[in-house]
Amino acid sequence: MTEEYREYRTGQGVPLTGEYICQSGEIAKLNENDTFPKCPITGSETTWKHENEEPV
Repeated sequence: MTEEYREYRTGQGVPLTGEYICQSGEIAKLNENDTFPKCPITGSETTWKHENEEPV
C-alpha cells in the first residue's frame, strides 16, 4: 500500500495551526487561516505537508 499525504499549494488557506514542511524541506510554523507562502529557500510556489499528518 502506498502512503499518501495531503499536500497544500502556495496561496491555499492553512487548515490547522502547526508546522508544515515545504518541498525543499524547510519547516514553517503556520496558523489556521493563514495562506501557505512561497518556498522560503527558492521563493517559488511550492507544496506543503503538515509535519505530523498521518498517511491517508
